[in-house]
Amino acid sequence: MRKILLIIALILVSWVSAQEINCTVTINSDLIEGTNKQVYETLKAGIEEYMNQNRWTNMTYADNEKIECSMLIVVKKVEGEMYTCEMTLQSRRPVYGTTYMTPILNFKDGAFNFAYKEFDRLDWQQNQFTTNLTAMLAYYCYLIIGHDQDSFQRLGGTPYFLQCEQIADVCQTASMDGHEQTGWLAFESNRNRYALIHNLVDDAFKKYRNFYYEYHRLGLDEMSNNVANARGRIAEGMPVLKEAYRSRPATYVINTFLDAKADELVDIFSKGTDKEKKAVYEILTDIDPTRVNTYDRMNEN
Repeated sequence: MRKILLIIALILVSWVSAQEINCTVTINSDLIEGTNKQVYETLKAGIEEYMNQNRWTNMTYADNEKIECSMLIVVKKVEGEMYTCEMTLQSRRPVYGTTYMTPILNFKDGAFNFAYKEFDRLDWQQNQFTTNLTAMLAYYCYLIIGHDQDSFQRLGGTPYFLQCEQIADVCQTASMDGHEQTGWLAFESNRNRYALIHNLVDDAFKKYRNFYYEYHRLGLDEMSNNVANARGRIAEGMPVLKEAYRSRPATYVINTFLDAKADELVDIFSKGTDKEKKAVYEILTDIDPTRVNTYDRMNEN
């Protein structure tokens, strides 16, 4: 009996102390010829262990509450121990009362560059720079958690976005190869890691983040109760995207939202009223004209 109770206790401890993220990593090295392919398997395993086994918050996550995400790394060039890559990160969360998983984050990093030697240990140390690879991975773990928390609670992601900001600020002055610094620099681009996180922590975008919460909790999560009301709540909030875009046309955070949500918005409003379709279509094609063909599908039904 005592042994059974011990086993149950160990199971419960494991269940309540589960880490926050469940990330599947894929590494595509098709562009690289004549190299040791095993190194990519080792790197994949190391990244998955780093992201999935570290504790990133003080919150308790059950196994079924872990944030599902995937990371695709395309290796474009390898010179010695320096890897030049592109990385696409996607995360999702369940919608209440359904089996549907809504995309939360769909982010492409075109400057995912790092130094790596096979079997290098990936260690994260809070508030301390170790390597660019571990800094980027920690940044993205907090970015995933921040977006997930923002979708459940108004501005709930703030502590995790502040962690991202701190990492970005540390990387501004960290000792690393210039190739690795790409993506962290304040004025190199308005579409890099630095720009994104400074959008998210800027008070000017609190309205957008409140809309982000309402989109998920008062919109998607209410779809199973009343589709028309839930869709109406989302439509009411859409002008916030246009307001943010008008005030700062180079705003990266609005682009990242639409990268994740464009197809979902089409699915939602293709079943909406003519008034909703017209209003939402005008907003989306105004702020995101490159995807007009996607938004045209909204009016096909």
